[in-house]
Amino acid sequence: MTATIDPRDFRRALSQFPTGVTVVTTLDDNGAPIGVTASSFNSVSLDPPLVLWSVDKAAYSAAIFRDAEHFAVNVLSADQIAISNRFASRGEDKFKDIPWTPGLGGCPIFDGLAARFECRTWNVYDGGDHLIVVGQVMSYGYQTELAPLVFARGGYAVSERHPAMAG
Repeated sequence: MTATIDPRDFRRALSQFPTGVTVVTTLDDNGAPIGVTASSFNSVSLDPPLVLWSVDKAAYSAAIFRDAEHFAVNVLSADQIAISNRFASRGEDKFKDIPWTPGLGGCPIFDGLAARFECRTWNVYDGGDHLIVVGQVMSYGYQTELAPLVFARGGYAVSERHPAMAG
């Protein structure tokens, strides 16, 4: 028997767990860049190096990511809220006026990231109303001087070292 769960209240409970903010990118069949904001990013394995993220099955890009050979996870830095908002929206040309360079498989990599992970798709799993996309990390990079963008309790936040860690 499945418990009755209020989706709105469940989402509020999930918001108590802070997450990093990423934009996952790939190319469609015509070579056009595709991207979506995702906070559902996680490490899976060190050997082999695997990461995962999930995309809503109802999203325009879901089938594109399901079938993509490669994808890139752009871990946004604290000053990249505008990029997060742009890729969370629908409609407009999300890549307009945002500099990027092609990474593995041509997947867009942005400037000024806290980290990046360039992946070959390992597997895609059914996850209820989402697809769970697992990728093998083929290349990565990070900048420790840039604070990552964080999302918690329905809003953006900044990651800072806890005062108890001082000293």
